[in-house]
Amino acid sequence: MNLSLPTPPALDELLQALGRPGAVMELAVAVAVLVVAWLMVRLMRGKAPRPGSVWFGEHVIDGVLFPVLALCLGVAAQHVLLASGLSLAVFRVVIPVLVSLLLIRLAARVLKAAFPASGWVRAVERSLSWLAWIAVVLWVTGLMPALLAEMDGVHWRLGKADVSLRTLLDGALGAAVVLVLALWVSAAIERKLLAPPVQDLSLRKIAANLVRAALLFFGLMLALSAAGIDLTALSVLGGALGVGLGFGLQKLAANYVSGFVILAERSLRIGDVVRVDGFEGRITDIATRYTVIRAINGREAIVPNEMLITQRIENYSLADPRVLVTTTVQVAYGTDLDGLLPALVEAVLAVPRVLADPGPAVQLASFGADGLDLQIIFWINDPENGSGGVKSDANLAILAVLTARAVEIPFPQRVMHLPAGAAPQRPDPSPAPWSAQPPDPAG
Repeated sequence: MNLSLPTPPALDELLQALGRPGAVMELAVAVAVLVVAWLMVRLMRGKAPRPGSVWFGEHVIDGVLFPVLALCLGVAAQHVLLASGLSLAVFRVVIPVLVSLLLIRLAARVLKAAFPASGWVRAVERSLSWLAWIAVVLWVTGLMPALLAEMDGVHWRLGKADVSLRTLLDGALGAAVVLVLALWVSAAIERKLLAPPVQDLSLRKIAANLVRAALLFFGLMLALSAAGIDLTALSVLGGALGVGLGFGLQKLAANYVSGFVILAERSLRIGDVVRVDGFEGRITDIATRYTVIRAINGREAIVPNEMLITQRIENYSLADPRVLVTTTVQVAYGTDLDGLLPALVEAVLAVPRVLADPGPAVQLASFGADGLDLQIIFWINDPENGSGGVKSDANLAILAVLTARAVEIPFPQRVMHLPAGAAPQRPDPSPAPWSAQPPDPAG
């Protein structure tokens, strides 16, 4: 890329031209061009503002469309005035100013749309504005060709290529333009992908990030190639950098690959109730590097995706969302189990969230030291709501049945056997010598 700019006017010639009577007509035409451009943008935008729009901006003139239309109308008016035989003076300044305004608005609006939450966008906009207006002043005063010639004289060898300071400037400007356009396109694609109603937000965010990275990469390669920089040296450097990143970031790469594998095979889905490394909860998000699991008590665990691939995961709702819940109760020996067990089944079945198919069941689990151990089992199909509440309701229903039937819930009892003829020892009522005695009020 080479900056082939037309020869700027001499400063003294420009000042003399501005003092001619035709300059007033040029000034009136320039004002009319700006007014017409503003009216066109206002009509196309409508009455309602469009926040975040690159073309229209927020106040009509701060978008890209206004300087584009003003520049097109200005170039057309310049050709008409030249055809009429008028010597131009005002438009020699107006056209460079409109070009500078177009570049500033384009960079500022695109950066704000691509990085809406970044605080450095305003600082970058101010820096670009200063550089653009300094370039306009150099152009109008006629110092630009001399400056470019001096920069072209400063050169050195970079590998097999001869690089000058002007070549680096051309490459920087080209790279900036290409990167701004790439960010513009990627921001537009990201808005389309994430537009409501949004489904599979993580997948769409992955696609938007991949598109932005690909556009920026190819745009940067194109800008470097246009600047005359040999890309073969960069390829060798990129290969060595890739090997180093492969060794240093292998865990990070493994997590990213595992995330794509999980999303592709759908072994874990958003909404599944899982148990990972002793933590139980519902999957709320599957990102490219990690998975978020939210427990019923509100705690959230961020689990690397590699762990979900290499370790055993309990998925309670992969093929069947029904989950078995158990509770136990002990009754005294001699209890009428034939009448008690159907009553317990009926009571548990009446609890909300308990499924009728498969229905609850009561089993004699074991013969305990103090009573009969009964195990009550039942099923639910909404494990994401937790099992503590439904288990408490089932226990309350079981307790109500036992109370209504006067069934004894035994507690541990111990029998003490004394030797024949031995009398039980009574405890000594006198206090121990080390116990604290109350103070004598008499002194």
